[in-house]
Amino acid sequence: MTIEKVEGKLLWEPSQQFKDASNMKKFMLWLKENRGLSFETYHELWKWSITSIEAFWAAIWDFYKIQAKTPYDEVLTGRKMPGAQWFPGATLNYAEHIFRNERADKSAIIYESEIRKQGEITWGELKRQTAIIVNYLKSLGVKQGDRVVAYASNIHETIVAFLACSTLGAIWSSCAPEFGIMSVIDRFKQIEPKVLIAVDGYRYGGKDFDRIPLIKKIQAELPTLEKTIIIPYLNKKPNMEELSNAVLWEQLMQANAEKLVFEQVPFNHPLWILYSSGTTGKPKPIVQSHGGILLEHLKMIGLHMDLKTDDRFFWYTTTGWMMWNVVVSGLLVGSTILLYDGNPGYPNFHTLWRFAETTKMTVFGTSASYITSCMKANIHPKENFNLSHLKSIGSTGSPLPVSGFEWVYEKVKEDIWLVSTSGGTDLCTAFIGGSPLLPVHSGELQAPSLGAAIKAFNDLGQELVDEIGELVITEPMPSMPIYFWNDKNGERYKESYFDVYPGIWRHGDFIKITSRGSGIIYGRSDATINRGGIRMGTSEIYSALESIPEVMDSLVVDLPIRKDESYMPLFVVLKEGAELSDELKTRIKQAIRQYCSPRHVPNDIYSVEELPKTLNGKKLEVPIKKILMGTPVEKAVNMGSLLNPDSIKYFVDFKQQLHLI
Repeated sequence: MTIEKVEGKLLWEPSQQFKDASNMKKFMLWLKENRGLSFETYHELWKWSITSIEAFWAAIWDFYKIQAKTPYDEVLTGRKMPGAQWFPGATLNYAEHIFRNERADKSAIIYESEIRKQGEITWGELKRQTAIIVNYLKSLGVKQGDRVVAYASNIHETIVAFLACSTLGAIWSSCAPEFGIMSVIDRFKQIEPKVLIAVDGYRYGGKDFDRIPLIKKIQAELPTLEKTIIIPYLNKKPNMEELSNAVLWEQLMQANAEKLVFEQVPFNHPLWILYSSGTTGKPKPIVQSHGGILLEHLKMIGLHMDLKTDDRFFWYTTTGWMMWNVVVSGLLVGSTILLYDGNPGYPNFHTLWRFAETTKMTVFGTSASYITSCMKANIHPKENFNLSHLKSIGSTGSPLPVSGFEWVYEKVKEDIWLVSTSGGTDLCTAFIGGSPLLPVHSGELQAPSLGAAIKAFNDLGQELVDEIGELVITEPMPSMPIYFWNDKNGERYKESYFDVYPGIWRHGDFIKITSRGSGIIYGRSDATINRGGIRMGTSEIYSALESIPEVMDSLVVDLPIRKDESYMPLFVVLKEGAELSDELKTRIKQAIRQYCSPRHVPNDIYSVEELPKTLNGKKLEVPIKKILMGTPVEKAVNMGSLLNPDSIKYFVDFKQQLHLI
């Protein structure tokens, strides 16, 4: 199948059978039977969900049969942002809603890593291990509101630890073990944890990384820490002598499991603390609630991802990215969740596709960068693997270019539901993405999510259609942060989202809402390119470069010189063996001129070995722009938040040679 590379081209339509079998359709029928509400289309349903938000979220509560020890007094007290209070009076527990799906012998988790062969954990075993950790945490005096943190890999023990923590009403927070020492300390020191759970090390790309020396340093920086639990992941017998007050996971697993008792907590009781990327300053500790996450994830996973009890749900992630939390929530609907820990491109890009085949994966979640990497590596999964079980592919993290959409339908599977989504750690969800009732168009996200009042605004706060504007959310959502940790008077919270449009959430992305209701994300709005009065998101430049096989990655910044003039350098990472010749520069400029506009052709093009990225793999557009405009590097970027901090040196040196008039 050959597809013309055109944004908005129809690539796939759900069959009537696919739509009728979807949870979204069942929800619509339920609304008709139980609420007397009839909707013919998804967009009619969405419109109702954002104009009658109390009725919508009450319907989600009833449709998913939320178990509350005490009922709620009302759905929402006020609609003001920030400050909306959801379901006051209700008490419940997130983990209890996971274990109500227990079927003793059914697989709850299937896992594989560079260290471990493929294996599984049944629901019965998951519950047994969770009960053991609950009892141990209780013995340490862990109670509601205490913080339990993890410096651990994407393995089943980490999920057990989280479920134990949430069972008790304690507050969870995690970092991936590839995070550097200061990144971990900057995050955990803010929240004063009582217990640390950590792996002794990990393997990535065939190389082993011992983490015991770093854990020792972390212990020294966390004075509130009373106990450390070590998961022997890298070594069967890790060196525990360097650590204080530490115990091995295996020792704890020798205990007998008692009955799980789920602590009932208020709807807005903290469930976990996530963090902003922390590229400038200390990462923001974002607190989300038991009830808010429960409702939002049931809606997102159940309705928008269409997960059912027989699904096998995978998203490639680490414990330092919000998608790990989303994967865990796959258990809320009784799906089997799939974990892979390691380098997705090692020893080649067949690794995850082989994992999809052997696990009979039904939902394959990944990042846009992984899809484009597979495309650049010229692999053909449908020719090499049996993907007959695969019904959908999810993409997030950054905008998926048109060529990425087309590659999926050409090289993975023709009859597949490709769900490109956009959301954020801030709400731990996708607020624009998939619907099983709608077609897929190249380069487009299918529709805003239910309950997410997504709009595009211009600078005056006026709504735009078929034009690029700021992505805003005009009505509150239950999974919005209940607060930032240690944010007195909520000032940092307000400054983060409500400083541009008072009372309206500004997310910091450029978006175009099309007249048919789909959306196109154009990258971060604070990395805007404004050339000759034409504003453009950086993702459009990157999409133009997809047609250049020598270009593996790229970063562009627009540096203002005076009111009507700017300097725009483009930095490219080239394929091994390629050179930035005049001929290649010409092809790059021609591609941008043709795909974007003549005004967006860069002033200069530079070849770099690597681009600075966060620990979650996102490009550092804004910090690099700040550095090139003269901001001292220590103020422009938090080096501890970087995956590859040495890569910053090139841009610091570049600034010294850059003379803007």
